[in-house]
Amino acid sequence: MSVFPYLVAGVLFIAGLYGVVSSRNYIHLAVCLTVMQSSTYVALITVGYLTNGQAPITKGAKPGKPLVDPVVQSLTLTDVVVSVAVLALVLSLALRAYRTHGTLDPDEMREMRG
Repeated sequence: MSVFPYLVAGVLFIAGLYGVVSSRNYIHLAVCLTVMQSSTYVALITVGYLTNGQAPITKGAKPGKPLVDPVVQSLTLTDVVVSVAVLALVLSLALRAYRTHGTLDPDEMREMRG
């Protein structure tokens, strides 16, 4: 197996992390979080990849051929659902911040009073 997918996952994670750290806009932050989470898709799919593997359906499967692990596929699907939920939450918070303060830049918002 190649190390290339792991490098891609690492580069995506580093690029997303840099964007999150340097973000001055909540929409930019949401996009960078999505890029970070896409690195986990690549990593999970790479971990679950099996050369010459077949689908994990045993009915009609060829004997002696390895089956792909279905747990990794379900974890990837769960990761996609979590990513959509996080994106929706961050975008709703950005919308609320824009309606309240008129800006998406966290530095331009006045201090919170409580």
